[in-house]
Amino acid sequence: MTSTTAGRCPHCGWPDAAEPFQVVSRHGTAAGRTVWTRCGCGSLQVRVSDDRGTRVVSRGRPAGAQPSPASR
Repeated sequence: MTSTTAGRCPHCGWPDAAEPFQVVSRHGTAAGRTVWTRCGCGSLQVRVSDDRGTRVVSRGRPAGAQPSPASR
């Protein structure tokens, strides 16, 4: 698994490792921990923490964002 971007939110440009982000939920797994967070712009993110560190593996658009023509 790798980050979905180069360590920044593609919607607002905020660094993944920086605050503010809101923790929505945490779940322990056999390999580590899955943390659902919300970026300052509202994008929902899935972060995985394991022996390789913490990284964003998936993220959605901010609430109210319109999908791009390419994703339709």
